[in-house]
Amino acid sequence: MSGRILIDGVATGLVPADDRGLAYGDGLFETVWVEAGRPRLWPLHRARLEIGCARLGLLCPDPAVLLDEMRQLTSDLPQAVVRLSLTRGSGPRGYAPPVVAQTRRILAASPAPATNPALLAEGVRLHSCATRWAIQPALAGLKHLNRLEQVLARAEWSDPGMSEGLMLDMDGRVVSATAANLFAVIDGRCLTPALDRCGVAGVARAWLLAQCPQIEVETLYPDDLQRASELFLSSSLRGVVPVAALDARRMGPGPWTRQLQALWQAMATDAAVVDGKVET
Repeated sequence: MSGRILIDGVATGLVPADDRGLAYGDGLFETVWVEAGRPRLWPLHRARLEIGCARLGLLCPDPAVLLDEMRQLTSDLPQAVVRLSLTRGSGPRGYAPPVVAQTRRILAASPAPATNPALLAEGVRLHSCATRWAIQPALAGLKHLNRLEQVLARAEWSDPGMSEGLMLDMDGRVVSATAANLFAVIDGRCLTPALDRCGVAGVARAWLLAQCPQIEVETLYPDDLQRASELFLSSSLRGVVPVAALDARRMGPGPWTRQLQALWQAMATDAAVVDGKVET
């Protein structure tokens, strides 16, 4: 297993027991699709890491080092997924961050999962989760290591035909799916929930917002979703995925979903975005 894991540049699967990421979830992570050594949407992943490090007070590693290590791990894999984790490193017992901390970087690679054409064509079923996001603006948008709310939400169903869960915040506002961002088409407008109170601001969501300025960020409630003509999800690994059903309500992919799927596919197939440039 250590052949696919680098910890601070060393091939090992052993994380020290006093690591603050392990002890407190004190850190951040990114899940990056790497194709032929080129990390897809890397500028957006890097930007989110830099924002997260600044907000948590972590020293952000040199992006060139991260790129080099991702390429080392995936050199023999045509398509791979790299989990890139940054922690505050080792520290003494207690919540107080060390005065001097050394950011620990943990990179783990695996072959990319096969795409399910049926899900992209027909869509996924959504379960309305009872577990809710806690409201914490200081962490809103970040992909920090503490994902217990999503773990509890995902444990709510075991039906293999149910692919995702819809999560609200404590005030009943729509946030996202458990592992993807959500979009809704209502009265012809394409909307995605605001994430200034909680939730993860995904890089696929950021890419779609940049490509389509017509998409609006707005506060949404479950009743709004009942009026939606289309629902779809976005994630850096799965791309744009239609929602075929929300609980008992069935729907199908519409023009917004198909347009954005085509846009994503063109990016993923014809170009790789590396270090701020598009390589075709």
